[in-house]
Amino acid sequence: MTMSFLAAAAAMAVFAFAMVQAALTDLLTRKIRNRLVLMCLAAYAVLAPLAGFTVREIAGSVIVALAVLLVALLLFAWGFIGGGDAKLAAVTSLWFGIDQTPNYFIWTALLGGAFAVAIILFRKLPLPGGIQNGNWIAKLHSRGTGMPYGVAMALAALLVFPATRWATVFFGV
Repeated sequence: MTMSFLAAAAAMAVFAFAMVQAALTDLLTRKIRNRLVLMCLAAYAVLAPLAGFTVREIAGSVIVALAVLLVALLLFAWGFIGGGDAKLAAVTSLWFGIDQTPNYFIWTALLGGAFAVAIILFRKLPLPGGIQNGNWIAKLHSRGTGMPYGVAMALAALLVFPATRWATVFFGV
């Protein structure tokens, strides 16, 4: 086994864990923790060179991530997305680079739209009496709260990841 294979394998595990964690914490708490985003950033910084990414590929990914962060922070400032969503979008774009970031946002939009429709329909249904006490389901059901968009973002990331350079290194294609 080569170092690049091991680094890609580690990257796949770290990335999958981070996306599942982001989806769950956003769904349950409406927060995407800074330490999760920082873990993704640190893992990329360590694993990308070990996986054989070139300086040019890494620099391109950094530029894409910074551009996404800038746009996402503007959307956050205007109240369209949460701060955790902005940070998650940027760090995911870092991992995907210029090649797969557009696909990631297309999938995010499609899954986000489907998730929004599902939440709207869910909010039209009455909740059983035992669930109305402020738990995460009751908060998700409340019409006055936003949507945990990190769920759609994380699912989109997991769908796109197999098409990234990471999978190419792992599978040797």
